[in-house]
Amino acid sequence: MTRTKKTGVKARGGRVAAIGALGLASAALAAGPAFAKGGVDIAAPHTAQVGKTITVKAHGGDDSAGYLHQLCLEEKGFGEGWHQENCSAAAEGDARVTAHGTSARRGDLQFRAVLYGLTGPHDQKPVRLHASDVVTVHVR
Repeated sequence: MTRTKKTGVKARGGRVAAIGALGLASAALAAGPAFAKGGVDIAAPHTAQVGKTITVKAHGGDDSAGYLHQLCLEEKGFGEGWHQENCSAAAEGDARVTAHGTSARRGDLQFRAVLYGLTGPHDQKPVRLHASDVVTVHVR
């Protein structure tokens, strides 16, 4: 009986030490620099009036080597699905895009920005890299 208790305690202590070491290792890896950084930011007004111009701006990029970037603004509202409003030209650095539009009726419009990676200026199959959070504009 005594031998089993000591073995159980040693095994439990070894497991705790192993779990602690794995926790420290994962924390050290998370704190290290990430090599492929990127993201997309979007800005839109919270409210707008019917018939007035709504301006939505977005910018983003990804430092993945070998890619051109294209940033597109997408809109969803009034029972329609997501559709592209405007896209930037293919660029090597940060991409920026602005869309101006008006709403003829009241309701909520949602916007998001999507960053695509291209292998060349005429790439027919862009790869979706990042998407922004969805912003809602309340049209009154």
